[in-house]
Amino acid sequence: MRAAVGSVPTARPELGPKSSRALRYLFQAAPISAASTLSIGDRGEEEEEEAEEEEVYLLMLITVTGSESRAVVNHCLRTVHQELAVPPGDLEVLQTITTNRDVSSNLPSEVVCIPPQGSFWELSRKGKAFLPAFVYSLKVSPLIEKISDHKDFKKLLRTRNNILVLYSKSTAAAESSLRLLSSVAQEVKGRGTIGWIDCGDTESRKLCKKMKVDPNSKEKGVDLLHYKDGAFHTPYNRAVTLKSMVAFLKDPEGAPLWEEDPEAKDIVHVDSEKELRRLLKKEDKPLLMMFYAPWCGVCKRMMPSYQQAATELKGKYVLAGMNVYSAEFERIKEEFNVRGYPTICYFEKGKFLFNFENFGATAADIAEWLKNPQAPQPQPPETPWADEENVVYHLTDEDFDKFIKDHSSVLVMFHAPWCGHCKKMKPEYEKAAEFLHVASDSPGVLAAVDATTNKALAERYHISGFPTLKYFKDGEEKYTLPHLRTKKKIIDWLQNPEAPPPPEPAWEEKQTSVVHLAGEDFRESLKKKKHTLVMFYAPWCPHCKNAIPHFTTAAEVFKEDRKIAYAAVDCAKGQNHELCKQEGVDGYPTFNYYNYGKFVEKYTGERGESGFTTFMRTLRERDHERVGKKKDEL
Repeated sequence: MRAAVGSVPTARPELGPKSSRALRYLFQAAPISAASTLSIGDRGEEEEEEAEEEEVYLLMLITVTGSESRAVVNHCLRTVHQELAVPPGDLEVLQTITTNRDVSSNLPSEVVCIPPQGSFWELSRKGKAFLPAFVYSLKVSPLIEKISDHKDFKKLLRTRNNILVLYSKSTAAAESSLRLLSSVAQEVKGRGTIGWIDCGDTESRKLCKKMKVDPNSKEKGVDLLHYKDGAFHTPYNRAVTLKSMVAFLKDPEGAPLWEEDPEAKDIVHVDSEKELRRLLKKEDKPLLMMFYAPWCGVCKRMMPSYQQAATELKGKYVLAGMNVYSAEFERIKEEFNVRGYPTICYFEKGKFLFNFENFGATAADIAEWLKNPQAPQPQPPETPWADEENVVYHLTDEDFDKFIKDHSSVLVMFHAPWCGHCKKMKPEYEKAAEFLHVASDSPGVLAAVDATTNKALAERYHISGFPTLKYFKDGEEKYTLPHLRTKKKIIDWLQNPEAPPPPEPAWEEKQTSVVHLAGEDFRESLKKKKHTLVMFYAPWCPHCKNAIPHFTTAAEVFKEDRKIAYAAVDCAKGQNHELCKQEGVDGYPTFNYYNYGKFVEKYTGERGESGFTTFMRTLRERDHERVGKKKDEL
């Protein structure tokens, strides 16, 4: 086998200026081995004499590894042409050893071509050519912690609370994972840590045995394990993608992303405003877009039927989803009038036409609606309770005091027309009123007040949640009764009225490490702390009630840290209405993070103790890292 004939320098060429870039990527190149040797075949003496009169052949064997093998070969050939001034037509690759993996046409900037040792080429007159091995160099992010010693690993677990560790059977096996994890490390900088343990390394092998991890048993020779608060937490078994891994490290106990569900493969998942604009501009088919929040129960219940519809309608319609809970999507929410979750918008040729509001829809319902999409039919206004036929006395700001004086025993229900609990209780309350109305020895009467229209009464009696029941005896307020919700309980209690069990103290009345703020002292209090997480809530809100114990526990964890505060604002209080509006509160609970009183971001993580503490601990770790760097500089 012969290479093309060309003019080759007789002495080792000097490396040109184009080599300077390669020298910036220093690494240990593999020595030339038998694998880098090309046998031309045995020659007789006559052939050798003829060869002495021939021009010299330049023979190359390029050995590369990696998923971009072909691109690497081409790049290395171009380097040789340029460095040795050999015209491309005079150089032929006789043999190329590559991997069998898919080849990418895009060459990463990390690929460099340099000779392993000595000159770019060596020739042997005895039928052997010892050739340079050009190698693929992968830059590993300095943010990835390379660990080989058990003591170092224990220290890392002690000082970092959120670590994802890659165990690999060799450096080669770790290559593709490290490329992805380098990007992950950059995205979670300050909030999570990426570690790498090469179990093929002699020293690291001991550490792998000690940790009882064997990546050789895994199909790809790698294993990903997560460590939390100094101990093993869980194997990483979610999608091996940048987005999923970043989401996991930001919230290790949170639910997987919607796109990780195999059943959601036909949903178009949109991650950014730019992607949304591109989709609306380029998509010709009718498009249904669900704007959702990851914690939203209604969204979660609707997702299975929505994704089933996406599969069944594929090719005719496009069903998409976008998590817009984060503060970065405020402009999107404003533009498409997202006031609650989910908000589902229908587009044709990129133009918004209607909202889809059947949140209990099946896949068949969605398909049927898409055949003839129409704007939601306006619901007929609900008849006010006071206008319905019933024997409940409906009172107002004007007639309340007179009625209470004229009736010695009155149970009053303060309600709101939109309140679900009120609607659920209303039939029971009406039945109890009918019973008392016809009873000859009735122990009292039932009345109701719409607190949304009779605001003076609501304010006078400190109504902050619905329904609220208050009992009046001889014109005076006597008890608040949170436990009366059925006809039987209402009648039984009125026949023998007695003080209810003492109510549980309000959150702000309890002794906790949470700082309760109001409009007048809000900003000044925040300025005193470097890191403050504020929970804006309403006492009647079920999601708030669920979050309060976890938020309170997180505050206890950091109560000794003078730079950290967990604070709360009751948005149901009149004095805080303007403040909550000012701080962008459009639902409860809302969590905002402030740095010395300046708003930084909305907290969108997990609403358990772990989520709240991990968020704050990460901020403090970042502070300590900065202090350490300053000391090193000094």
